[in-house]
Amino acid sequence: MALAAPALRRYLLLLAQEHLEFRLPEITSLLSLCGGQFCGEQEIRVNSPFWILNIPSEEMARGLMKRTVCAKSIFELWGHGRSAGELYASLKNYPTDKMLPYLQSDSTYKVHIHTFNKTLTQAQKIKKIDALEFLPFKGKVNLKNPEHIFWILEDYGTNPNDVPEEPIHLYFGRWIADGQRELIESYSVKKRHFIGNTSMDACLSFIMANHGRVKPNDIVYDPFVGTGGLLISSAHFGAYVCGTDIDYNTIHGLGKASRKNQKWRGPDENIRANLRQYGLEKYYLDALVADSSRPIWRKGMLFDAIITDPPYGIREAPRRMGSQKETVKSVERSTENHFISSSYHLSDIFFDLLKFGAEHLVMGGRLVYWLPIYRPEYTEEIIPRHPCLKLISNCEQMLSSHTSRRLITMEKVKEFKDQDENSYMLDGQYMPYRGHNSFREKYFSGVTKRIAKEEKDNQK
Repeated sequence: MALAAPALRRYLLLLAQEHLEFRLPEITSLLSLCGGQFCGEQEIRVNSPFWILNIPSEEMARGLMKRTVCAKSIFELWGHGRSAGELYASLKNYPTDKMLPYLQSDSTYKVHIHTFNKTLTQAQKIKKIDALEFLPFKGKVNLKNPEHIFWILEDYGTNPNDVPEEPIHLYFGRWIADGQRELIESYSVKKRHFIGNTSMDACLSFIMANHGRVKPNDIVYDPFVGTGGLLISSAHFGAYVCGTDIDYNTIHGLGKASRKNQKWRGPDENIRANLRQYGLEKYYLDALVADSSRPIWRKGMLFDAIITDPPYGIREAPRRMGSQKETVKSVERSTENHFISSSYHLSDIFFDLLKFGAEHLVMGGRLVYWLPIYRPEYTEEIIPRHPCLKLISNCEQMLSSHTSRRLITMEKVKEFKDQDENSYMLDGQYMPYRGHNSFREKYFSGVTKRIAKEEKDNQK
């Protein structure tokens, strides 16, 4: 006889209004990491800051908030409606036995009002709180340190130029936990010891770690590690981290500094120092000078997640090691050959990355990476695929009017076999992406056209 599934409870998620496309994949990934699955009570409005979720337990809701940087807070939802009358009716139908543990005479509480896209006066807030007198509150009000906090949340839509007089949706619930938005400031690149021109924004770094479902004791690898910004977010969540990069100076913290008013990097500017800055040095395995197009790892499943930001040639063209006598078909090496850097096409970068992930990720492990896109030519068919990897999410971040980059998350669902070595070469669906080898030229052609247009407008 099958066991009955645990009853789902309704929770209200209050989300931050940035990186809108990244929020649903982050919440879905974190719920699966906590042992649950995404289950919205109604169709999710992707751009709305309010989502109603069905979650099995308060413990799982708290686990979600210990990780997310896209959500601000979560509440046990007691009632909601499209008007004040509907909200009050919904609250009156909420089971009293679920309310009473938080309304006892020996407890303390306060009621907080949150409005989205509108500001209320203090008098208006007090009036709305007084209207809830029908609820069986028996405890004492304590505004400074209450045991229980209740929120009235009002949604006035997302258009700041067309704010309605009355909210389009109202919610009431018990506050459970806040998200990890403070990590964005505490891990800000502005305060980081060692940075480069392409160091990843702290918020996006944590989003990538969450999309990758990084957890304690995982081994996370970045094949284009740079200054190690993506290692930091994974280490914060308890994973052991390592990486490689072709740039000797970056790995060893040598050469010119990226900071304003600083010419050269200091003696202790390196990836290890960055992790030490945040008390995460114990999670740092190492960073190696290596070419990601050349195999250096033993065969087999080594990594729980691969999280990376490959070079797409905006600041400089991507490179790999080559030799002056190297040809496509020859693998022979002469002792007189001197290795030089040669061009590394974007299509080759991503196909090498997918093949590496398919071979070296554990089953269920995730590959998370950025894919640059020339928007006028974008179709879903140009997303690189591999038979061992399943596409989980595809989120866009705009770079300019004509270019963007997409955060691609893939999960290993099939064991890597020898026949999968060059499987992408046998399928014509991958050929369209080779047109994006010229992404650098297309990016700067758009910049050149924009500058020319601005100069022409200024001459008028």
